[in-house]
Amino acid sequence: MNPSQALTISGLEQVYDALAIAIDAAGPEKTELFLVKLALLNANALSEPALFQAHIEAALKDL
Repeated sequence: MNPSQALTISGLEQVYDALAIAIDAAGPEKTELFLVKLALLNANALSEPALFQAHIEAALKDL
């Protein structure tokens, strides 16, 4: 990803807020399904399996 395409702090906060609201709307019984669907939609938008794999690895760090 080109650094000029990265989200600003404000943009990241906006995404975080939207994600938190969506997780609450999905409810505890559907959160996992929602997150998988969201991940697949974003993987499709990236159009680069290797980049998506790198994101998975980054997300798994320090859990």
